[in-house]
Amino acid sequence: MGGKFKTSYKGDMALFQTLWVKVWLGILAAAIVVCPQFLSTYQISILNEMAIAIIGALGLNLLIGYTGQISLGHGAFLAIGAYTTALAAGELNLPFIVTLPLSGFMAALLGMVVGVPALRLKGLYLALGTLAFGFIVDYILFHWDLTQGDMGMAVNPVQIGSWSVQTEKEFFYFIACFAALATLCAKNIARSKIGRNFIAIRDRDIAAEAMGISLAKYKIMAFGLSSFYAGIAGALVAHYQKWIVPGSFDLSLSIAYIAMIILGGLGTVLGSILGAILITGIPHGIIYATDVAKESYPALSGLIVDFKLGIFGLIVVLALLFEPQGLAGIYRRAKVYWKTWPFKY
Repeated sequence: MGGKFKTSYKGDMALFQTLWVKVWLGILAAAIVVCPQFLSTYQISILNEMAIAIIGALGLNLLIGYTGQISLGHGAFLAIGAYTTALAAGELNLPFIVTLPLSGFMAALLGMVVGVPALRLKGLYLALGTLAFGFIVDYILFHWDLTQGDMGMAVNPVQIGSWSVQTEKEFFYFIACFAALATLCAKNIARSKIGRNFIAIRDRDIAAEAMGISLAKYKIMAFGLSSFYAGIAGALVAHYQKWIVPGSFDLSLSIAYIAMIILGGLGTVLGSILGAILITGIPHGIIYATDVAKESYPALSGLIVDFKLGIFGLIVVLALLFEPQGLAGIYRRAKVYWKTWPFKY
């Protein structure tokens, strides 16, 4: 009935298993190259925010979606990446090709440090532990003289050799390359031995340990990988915004990333991408609705502004009620329906 059967392990583990997938990826790549030529600067800036959010969401999904370790400190790791690249570039005059991986490794190192005490914590206790780490980072950023507190820090523009990234369009192509590489790496991690061990720990950690899987090793590894992704995303945010303040990396940012992976679909790479696009796009959609309503219904426009946060929360709640598996679940059902039509199984 149109099923895909593999005759070898290599075929079953192939990254792009069908011609159909390769064609759609080619179309997507072409769209990424062509579309910015027809978009305004503001629209391209939205795409830039989405691309950075995708990187951060992929890292958090590796930790929560694949390994089952709840974290409320993801925003803190983005802050670590952002301030590492700002200090390394500003104070030490290091080039971007050094500061970017340095930001990721610094966040990964601290992430693994957080992962050690987290080995004895589960569920809400683990969430509170990571939340406490986020508060510690927030306090340090506000009170450490080197980070200039709430005054913020300027960040040097991205420069590689004699080439520098200046316009929104250049930033889009630049960040899109990192988002594509991050997606490819996350996909390979998920289907590797590491990813399978993550899933085993998430589903039943006692059984995983009985099978010989080291819980300590892979839980710490999950924290390290997730934090590395967050550090890279934070560094890109810093270079993109050119000015960073501690308030940009507070608890609300961590909650936004959790909303991304839940609405997109836990434990899926596609869900991370779709969720990042949705959560990043909703505030801009509300702003657009406000501008449209302002012309014809000024009173309604003011109401939308007053209840902006409530509208955002309502969209999240309704999405969870009607589609608990997220956008990736909708995609899977649509895919099965298309393959089995006109039959229903």
